[in-house]
Amino acid sequence: MSALQPHLPALQVVVPMMSAPLAMLLRERQLSWMLATAASLCAFAIAIALTREVLAVGEVGYLMGSWAPPFGIELSVDPMSVLLLLVVTGASSIALLAGATSLHEQIKSERQPLFYSAWLLALAGLCGILVTADAFNIFVFMEISSLASYVLVAGGPDRRALPAVFKYLVMGTIGATFYLIGVGLIYLMTGTLNLEDISLRMQEVTDLKPILIAAGFITVGLALKAAVFPLHVWLPNAYTYAPHVATVFLAACATKVSLYVLLRFDFYVFQPNLEAHDLRFSYFLLPLSLLAILIASAVAMFERDLKRLLAWSSVAQIGYIMLGASLLSLAGLTASLLHVFNHALAKGALFLTCACLAMSVSKVRVDTIGGIARRMPWTMAAFVLAGLSLIGVPGTAGFISKWYLITASFAVGPGGILLVAAIVVSSLMAVVYIWRVVEAAYFSVGEIPDDEIENATEAPLGLLIPTWIAVLLNLYFGLFPGLPLELSSAAAETLLGY
Repeated sequence: MSALQPHLPALQVVVPMMSAPLAMLLRERQLSWMLATAASLCAFAIAIALTREVLAVGEVGYLMGSWAPPFGIELSVDPMSVLLLLVVTGASSIALLAGATSLHEQIKSERQPLFYSAWLLALAGLCGILVTADAFNIFVFMEISSLASYVLVAGGPDRRALPAVFKYLVMGTIGATFYLIGVGLIYLMTGTLNLEDISLRMQEVTDLKPILIAAGFITVGLALKAAVFPLHVWLPNAYTYAPHVATVFLAACATKVSLYVLLRFDFYVFQPNLEAHDLRFSYFLLPLSLLAILIASAVAMFERDLKRLLAWSSVAQIGYIMLGASLLSLAGLTASLLHVFNHALAKGALFLTCACLAMSVSKVRVDTIGGIARRMPWTMAAFVLAGLSLIGVPGTAGFISKWYLITASFAVGPGGILLVAAIVVSSLMAVVYIWRVVEAAYFSVGEIPDDEIENATEAPLGLLIPTWIAVLLNLYFGLFPGLPLELSSAAAETLLGY
């Protein structure tokens, strides 16, 4: 490992990217799954090694071709990068382990090698976004991950995924185009694409109007990618109709990576250089965050399709993340980044339970799982514990980030009481929509068809074990939050220039 240590930032992208064509060439579905899982686990191991190195020595840099920036392409890994790398590679690995059972039921055998190849490309693209320090390369990796994600969403048997992925494609393309226009304007004014160099050269720019326009394009484009309310219209259907474990992967990390780029640009590039104009993105995103928290939670309370319910919940959780960042404080930004990690744990576990339920029930809906807890006790116990983490019950990971968010909101002053009220009300709404599922599974009788419930059996171990790994991680990081909290705090200090 010592010989490979200096090259870990590059290997983080190279391993899944080089494995993608091999997965396609292996026409045997079992072999392609084994290769994809091995590559994902290897990427996860690299992320862990990078985390240890960042905690020990700070930011880790890598020069592609030994060309120094701004003339060469630089890879840079800091606490914020490794926090998201752990989320992306961990979610991919757990989802692929579960996919050994779930995907074989949903995708035809001859298509599975192509599906796993697209999965690895999505993983490589997301990791590339997190390690590159070049604004244009972020766009390149963004397109790689997006195009592959469209394949993942459309890869299942549900034909309704096709219009869903078309809307996802249109919105994603608009978002990427907006981002590229903004990067082009920045390059026009600064003559560089390296993020650190952009921040330095922007201080010498006298005419800031193109920079202001670029900030608008980039912020809106990335908000589209991240499904920030009200630009979230593609997300509910994409999550609902994608193959179950693909939803686990995308829900845990796809929007989080776009939020990473949004925060990186706004805090590292724009805010330090636009203070004279008194333009802060919190003026726009703070009210939108509150609307997302309340409206999306309210919609989730009335949804019957379980995956769609959880998808609307994700829109609300993105609102929590943006609310913390909009406070423009160390405590708020720490809470925001910590919630990125904890929400990925909770929502990944919940979507895994949906995959477990789908093994026995044709339609995973609140009105079709009545009494299923008698037949699938381990699956429903996993749902309850993951749901408690999503609500923010003490002892779970979700409680830690919500507590930090409430503390940061109180520090704002009298107006912070309204923010805390919105967080509490939304958490109570989460109790309602999680309880609807629990009540149906434990205390109700399904409407259609009863024989499915009577013939239901517990999910296979190949699916149940990854589900419980995700659930236990929610409990572990609820009791021992040191690692994500340390990374979140260090990342917040970096973004704020402390």
